[in-house]
Formats: sequence, C-alpha cells, structure tokens
Amino acid sequence: MAARQFTTLDVFNGGRTAVHIITGGDDRELRADGSYIGKDERYARTDEYLDVLRQEWTSEKPFDYNGKYYQVDGAYSSVKSPQQSHIPLYFGGSSAAAIAVAGKHADVYALWGETYEQVREVVNQVRAEAAKHGRSIRFSLSLRPILADTEAQAWERAERILQQATALAEQNGFVRREPPNEGSRRLLAAAAQGSRLDKRLWTGIAGLLGAQGNSTSLVGTPEQVAEALLDYYDLGITTFLIRGFDPLNDAIDYGKRLIPLTRQLVAERERQAAEKVA
Repeated sequence: MAARQFTTLDVFNGGRTAVHIITGGDDRELRADGSYIGKDERYARTDEYLDVLRQEWTSEKPFDYNGKYYQVDGAYSSVKSPQQSHIPLYFGGSSAAAIAVAGKHADVYALWGETYEQVREVVNQVRAEAAKHGRSIRFSLSLRPILADTEAQAWERAERILQQATALAEQNGFVRREPPNEGSRRLLAAAAQGSRLDKRLWTGIAGLLGAQGNSTSLVGTPEQVAEALLDYYDLGITTFLIRGFDPLNDAIDYGKRLIPLTRQLVAERERQAAEKVA
C-alpha cells in the first residue's frame, strides 16, 4: 500500500518524490508505537520491507514474496513512477546492521554532520557494502549552517544560540540520557573532541542535547561555510540537507548567499576534474 501511495504522489507531482526510510534507533520510542523487536531484527524487517517496496515499484507482472515479516501473493502496482527506474530511496543508520541494509537498498545514504574523518570512514564503509551488490550510492549530509557577515559575528551568533538552547533545556526539565543509537554516539564522540572541529564544524548543541538529532553546524561567513561544504563534496557528499536555528531567515540567507556560492565552487571543482581527465 505504501509503495502504491508513494508512486501515486510521484505521478501527481511530476516525479519529485523521494522517500527517506527510518528504521528507528530508540527502543523506548518504538515500544510506544507498538514495536518490541530489537535493533538488528528491526533492520532485518526493513530489509524485507524494501525488498517488497522495490518489487512493487518495478515489477512488470504480479509477484509473490515469502519472508519472515512480510508475505504477499500476487502483489502488483499498475501505477509506475515517472522516475527511472523508481522513486529514490534515502536511508540512514550507522550500525553494522544499518550499513548492510543501506548497501543493498539505498540510492542515497544520509549522514548527520560529522568530522571529515568520520564522514570519510562511513562513506568508505557504505561504498564497500554497496559494491557487494554491484551497486553505487550517493551521499547526503545534514547540517545547520550558522552564517554572519564576519567569522567573529558568526561564532558570536553560535554562542547566543547555545545560550538560548541551554535556557530552554533547563526551563523544560530536559534530562540528557545515554544516546539510543549509533549515529548519536558518533556525534557525541565528535563533541568530546571539542566544540570546534575541522575548519568550521560546531558541536555545541549536539553536546548539550546528547546528539539527539541533526544538531551540528558549520559556522562562518557564507564564503567560509561554502568552502567547508566543498570539503565534504570532495569526500563524496553530493546532497546537503541544510536547515537553520532561525528557519525562515536562515532559509532566505541560504538561498541568497550560501547555495549559489556552493554551486559555484562545485562547478569549478567539476571543471577542474574534467580538465584533468581530458
């Protein structure tokens, strides 16, 4: 049913749909939604789910599937995506079980904003897993850029954001607990190295909130942050999922300054690569 609904949506919007599959990394939250199986078993279930999803999207005739978690008889969708050969699948997860599923199914593997070293390590792991299935994968990185006209002003803004977040956490009685998933543990490991890493990576919010979500930033002028994004591009990242702490104004700022600069730098890098090949 999900496969057919996604495809119908994709037809309506002219092939602009992508689906990000989230298996779930917090046992407590999942129990609240009625799922009591452990992490490795959850990824085994996701593996089957994506087997069926992909076949529903691509099969030209009815098919059967007999798995541990899903069984279907004569499944078929007459509605097909305008994208070839199907809607792109985004996927995240840093555990060994997650990477195994990503290598088999993901079109785009999604990471949180980590250090250059961490990103390089994960990209290599996922590529190696995908190669076992004769596949290649693209990579997406999630960050919260903090921009200002000068570097000093950008870092001052980051500190104000941290102060506001600290006050809200205290006001709401936030209790930091052990990270529930491998991705959060990786972010906390980065935060333990310091709040300012590599060129512009800032882990202040991740350290405060226990890395419960997309919480790392690149801090600086639009030019400086674009250069840092290019560093990640050189490591294999081709999609950047960016959002701000001041959503509306940051979105305007990204669109006017950061995105055009980043595209310009990437185009120059691609031109240089093409010249080397020629």
